[in-house]
Amino acid sequence: MTTVAAYAAPAAKAPLERTTIERRAVREFDVLIDIKFAGICHSDIHQAREGWGEAIFPMVPGHEIAGIVSEVGPGVTKFAVGDRVGVGCLVDSCRECDNCEAGLEQYCTGGGVGTYNAVGKDGEPTYGGYSEKIVVDENYVVRIPDTLKLDEAAPLLCAGITTYSPLRHWNAGPGKKVATVGLGGLGHMGVKIAHALGAEVTVLSQTLRKKEDGLKLGADHYHATGDERTFKDLKGTFDLILSTVSAPLNLDAYLSLLRTDGAFVNVGAPEEPVALNLFSVIGGRKTLAGSGIGGIRETQEMLDFCASHGIGAEIELIGAREINDAYERVLASDVRYRFVIDAATI
Repeated sequence: MTTVAAYAAPAAKAPLERTTIERRAVREFDVLIDIKFAGICHSDIHQAREGWGEAIFPMVPGHEIAGIVSEVGPGVTKFAVGDRVGVGCLVDSCRECDNCEAGLEQYCTGGGVGTYNAVGKDGEPTYGGYSEKIVVDENYVVRIPDTLKLDEAAPLLCAGITTYSPLRHWNAGPGKKVATVGLGGLGHMGVKIAHALGAEVTVLSQTLRKKEDGLKLGADHYHATGDERTFKDLKGTFDLILSTVSAPLNLDAYLSLLRTDGAFVNVGAPEEPVALNLFSVIGGRKTLAGSGIGGIRETQEMLDFCASHGIGAEIELIGAREINDAYERVLASDVRYRFVIDAATI
């Protein structure tokens, strides 16, 4: 066991505070990672404040982890000391169900284990990236290409793969019109990746406040959803709409923006239920869907894709003492576009 410093929420809705946690000794197939950077995801806030249901405390959030391998177990073959690596939202799965065998560990039906706010197969709670070090089985670790900066790569482990996976699954590319709802931590990555895939990209945001940013990031068009004309002017326009916001939306209004056979895919997860008139999907044979992160193989594919296209997250680097302020700023949409914690300050 190794004692490391971390920032944890001691109880639901309580401010995060500095503490220490125990990391397990390195097992045969484990990798010990010195964490360099950890992104702050909106889901960290949802879970630390029990917005998605009962949680495990004390909680060390963080599933956008970038660091350097400092030790490997005797059976490890994929990594060596000194490698630049990342850990996303999963640190284990059953490895036996159909989804795991298909490389879809994020949909494991036999017991996936989250990077934090979960219980591992050893019965111990998992603690995330707001810490100095983490020990992870090599099968749930990915390699960060040398051309990606570690701080800009950290958010790719959630925000990057969460948008890349549905964009690939629904075939975003040349000839396709793709919209992202929201231009935040997830949305800005959706714009960058959809643009790199060759799609015609539109941002749908409440106001035009971030229009200049959106166009710089790769959007071809930018429209304010607070303007009623937007839904009239864009009716029947898009092949794919990726909703990255965690606020409940008028789904019927957004579904009206799809072409026949278009898909509206949720990657943002509101805490409240949303209403739907089924005629909104019946008319036009439209799809209302959801998507959750990506498997380990696809996460590596995403990192390699981002490296080849020069894509990193737009970040604001902060010290650990600023975490609680950062949470409030995320809720106020006051970040462009992802907070990243410098783990050296923990």
